[in-house]
Amino acid sequence: MTKLLARLFGNAKPNFSEARPADGAAIATVHGASFKRGWGEDEIHRLLIERNVVAHRAMSRRKLIGFILSRHAASEAEILSIAIAPAWRGRALARPLLDLHLRRLAGLGVRAVFLDVDKGNVPARALYERAGFHEVGQRQGYYAGGATALVLRRDLG
Repeated sequence: MTKLLARLFGNAKPNFSEARPADGAAIATVHGASFKRGWGEDEIHRLLIERNVVAHRAMSRRKLIGFILSRHAASEAEILSIAIAPAWRGRALARPLLDLHLRRLAGLGVRAVFLDVDKGNVPARALYERAGFHEVGQRQGYYAGGATALVLRRDLG
């Protein structure tokens, strides 16, 4: 009985897998809770059906708790967005999700990955630095409110 209760109510270990178009609404919910301007379900769905978009998700039981999306062309990719649901932050989920995603991109022949990150987003910058990204440029006033975006790059393989 205890095992059954733990399975029903305990914290299940999250798993990571490819995201599908059916995940659009759940990804939009996590995105909206994570960014000032969240992307709508239609925007996410359009991305998920593009052939050159790679998407992964973090799931706890049947609930989507995180995602990462990127678009690739030739030997380069750009991470479009990554987020973990607020209630799940601080549990070391972003790094394995990012690592899985980077391995998939490398398997597709991607050799360089780029992303933009708000200069003031210290947790995201630490994640990317630990994952081997380095700054290659800045975009002054890129984000709403005039925040600067750092352009980061990581070479694969």
